[in-house]
Amino acid sequence: MRIHHLNCGSVREIEATYDGPAPAHAVNHCLLIETDTDGLVLVETGLGLDDVRDPAGTLGADWVEMAQPMLDEQETAIRQIERLGYSSADVRHVIVTHLDVDHCGGLPDFPHAQVHVMAAELDAALAEAPSFRYRPAHWAHGPHWVTYTITQPAEQWFGFDALPVQGLPDILLVPLGGHTHGHTGVAVRDGDRWLLHAGDAYYYHREIQPNPHPHPMLDFVQTTSEVHHDLRLGTHARLRELVRDHGDQVSVFSAHDPWELARFAA
Repeated sequence: MRIHHLNCGSVREIEATYDGPAPAHAVNHCLLIETDTDGLVLVETGLGLDDVRDPAGTLGADWVEMAQPMLDEQETAIRQIERLGYSSADVRHVIVTHLDVDHCGGLPDFPHAQVHVMAAELDAALAEAPSFRYRPAHWAHGPHWVTYTITQPAEQWFGFDALPVQGLPDILLVPLGGHTHGHTGVAVRDGDRWLLHAGDAYYYHREIQPNPHPHPMLDFVQTTSEVHHDLRLGTHARLRELVRDHGDQVSVFSAHDPWELARFAA
């Protein structure tokens, strides 16, 4: 199995809160997993071709004004996958942490893939769309949804409930509540270690350090988009414990931190 860390949609430029890192555009951090037996697996899609070509129509004018996306077709997941020598049909599974526009905008570029998502998230998206965060253009093609509920028998993964992804034995859904109604992390076994894509459970690498330090701009975004404040802060605390107690076994990263992406991509 080979794992690629991709930026599938640069948005507004931000500065770090300490000396050292240069300002960078926030990213949409996706994983492309080349499996031995199950084709390609895409974790998150970022922004897609339709978003680049008609941003106001698919993403919504208010979201575009807020996020200031660069809208570069070469950053879309499908174009990056094609540059690796694959096609859309080679992506057999897409896993999304949630259905905010910048996490599922590329779904129409992979119409044949199974799309794995928590049932509570899909229910909320269908009920609330069209809205600032959920845009029905991203699933108008009728995806093959595969849904999961936390009431299903769950495994324990470093103290978290975890749900095996159907047909993918080395990938787990790890629900991380607070940001949306069905937000989940995605854990991927990478040899003798794990990667945890935490989605929007947090936004900035300093939030899960022992003395947390939020990013002013990113913290505004996450606090104004949360559905449950206390649950989100509890998720932060549990992720800090995970890094503290199991950092030698699990590497954690979020969806939009450009400095995290740079570290993993290197």
